[in-house]
Amino acid sequence: MRIAILGCGSIGYRHLKNLQTLGYTDLIGLDPMQSARDRVESELGITCFFDIDDLWAVKPNVALVTAPSNLHLELAKAAVRNRCHLFIEKPLSHSMKGWDELLKEIGKRELITMVGCNMRFHPGLSIVKSLIDRRAVGQVIAARIQSSSYLPEWRPWQDYRQSYSASPEWGGAILDCIHEIDVALWYFGAASVIGAARLPARTIGLETDGLAEAIMCHESGVLSNLHLSFVQRDYRRNCQIIASEGTIYWDWGDRQVKVYGSDGNLAEVLTEPDGWTKNQMYIDELTHFLESVQNRTSTINPISGGLAALEIALAIRQKNLLTN
Repeated sequence: MRIAILGCGSIGYRHLKNLQTLGYTDLIGLDPMQSARDRVESELGITCFFDIDDLWAVKPNVALVTAPSNLHLELAKAAVRNRCHLFIEKPLSHSMKGWDELLKEIGKRELITMVGCNMRFHPGLSIVKSLIDRRAVGQVIAARIQSSSYLPEWRPWQDYRQSYSASPEWGGAILDCIHEIDVALWYFGAASVIGAARLPARTIGLETDGLAEAIMCHESGVLSNLHLSFVQRDYRRNCQIIASEGTIYWDWGDRQVKVYGSDGNLAEVLTEPDGWTKNQMYIDELTHFLESVQNRTSTINPISGGLAALEIALAIRQKNLLTN
């Protein structure tokens, strides 16, 4: 298959390298930035186009949309018109507009789609999912899920104030941290937002949302609390699952899942694989998508799933931006 990467910034470049690691050689890129094109061509030996018509002329049949999220819909439309199976990075978009029409076109062409959800391939969160599914600690009652980091350190080669993350329209911590919303929906099913508050990122000189607290009620009866932030100096990513017969804890830094039993004591510690690195979840994510394309089977997070997470994110963003 010929695979096109539409946007060769940090995540697009990562996917290109990982595709080469997986043995794919028929790869092409697209980027408006000369520096990005030069890097892809000189370091990876991959042709990278400036003009999108030149890219479609060589007829890729798989497209990865890895440009800033405000460009996702138009690039996805073009990929579908050119009959490409479609992988779109998170967040899917900053708006729900236009996606229902695109879904109809995707259905007509019987294309395979996936929205980026690399955290579903993290071994720690996967262990938590398996514990929930087999009711290892009984019926889940509630959950707390946190993602906190510091935007100025995300892409040190770029002025964060000029990044798409800084945009009040399509940036902000809520959309950038949408993985945690996706994890909550993956764990507990469909949900609605019953309460939320957000603060602007003024401590780092931005007016977009920098921190949000949200409470979701899932149709399964679970109450989940999300803490999403990119204004916290230290990196924290974790979850706590509160159930009728115990509690489950996972923390990115610990690389362990801890299970507390009905007596309140530590009952089990499940450790992530030795030697596992963060990049492996991106490799596993691509492997899943491309195997789904080859087998013509649905992925674990098609565009419809990405839209469910986006709808939650936009509901949180509709809350008034408080002052701090």
